[in-house]
Amino acid sequence: MATTHDHSALIRNIQLATGVTTVAATGLLAASAHMLFRFAIDTQWKHSIFHQALIAPDREGKMNQGEAKEAGQWFSETKQPVSITSRDGLKLHGWLFDPDCIDPTPHIYAICVHGYTGAPEEQAKWAHRYARMGFTVLAPSQRAQDLSEGRYVGMGWLERNDLLDWIRLIVDSDDQARILLFGGSMGATTVMMTTGTPELPRNVITAIAESGYTSARMEFIDSARGMFHMPKLLASACVDAAGLICKRRAGYDFTEASCIPSLRHTVIPMLFIHGGKDRMVSPRFLDMNYNACSSIDRERLLVPDADHMESSAVDPKRYWDTVYGFIRRSFKI
Repeated sequence: MATTHDHSALIRNIQLATGVTTVAATGLLAASAHMLFRFAIDTQWKHSIFHQALIAPDREGKMNQGEAKEAGQWFSETKQPVSITSRDGLKLHGWLFDPDCIDPTPHIYAICVHGYTGAPEEQAKWAHRYARMGFTVLAPSQRAQDLSEGRYVGMGWLERNDLLDWIRLIVDSDDQARILLFGGSMGATTVMMTTGTPELPRNVITAIAESGYTSARMEFIDSARGMFHMPKLLASACVDAAGLICKRRAGYDFTEASCIPSLRHTVIPMLFIHGGKDRMVSPRFLDMNYNACSSIDRERLLVPDADHMESSAVDPKRYWDTVYGFIRRSFKI
């Protein structure tokens, strides 16, 4: 029979083992969070996703097919460089395009915002369509990507101020400007985080957000579960810990990087688009974003068989009929 001394020793051993296990688990979580932050946010780390072929490995092939190929050639041949300095001192690069039609409507502009691990060239198809409608088009490089300066990606939160500054560049040069905002993926979230800000000039007439996530936290939890096969609780803990690191390093956390507060104050017409088979940004975000939007003039388009940013390719007639109708009604052109 065990003695009281034996029981006490056993309890001490269990407590010691639990403490060691807790310390080990905490250390593992901290290491995982640090790795996630550097992998997902730090564009200068050589092992980050920005130096890997993990996102849309067939992206280049898709950009060289059909309409995308023609638009890509137009993009390369007609682009004009433009730049601004961000509020935190980064030089941000962009491309400007003249209208591509015979009799363009004056004073109308479209800003096409690319996504995560992307570049302005990926917006060529949309930019060309808008140029053919008579818009002067601006395609900026998001901070820390492509030709723009910076180290940390802001998941739309830091980029929203950059977008406001690009808008201001247009308005300062043309006080009669009427502006369309279009964003894809993280670019869509950037747009949604911008439309409800008090700084938004009245020159911004409408916005289209395609395949955008609602918050960085939710998107990273989805990614951690999908890419690294983490259980939901572990993924949530790891993302939250990485968010704390991001707050110290990049100045924001993943929870505040949400478009919900902005959408609740959005009053301009909004069109939300998503593919029903999107494997990168969950289709559930379509309804979340749409329902959060306070605008009395809002629409949503779900293309059931489309993957990420492929709605215009899967069902082009329905897609462009919806987009053209929305723009013409909003701009009265």
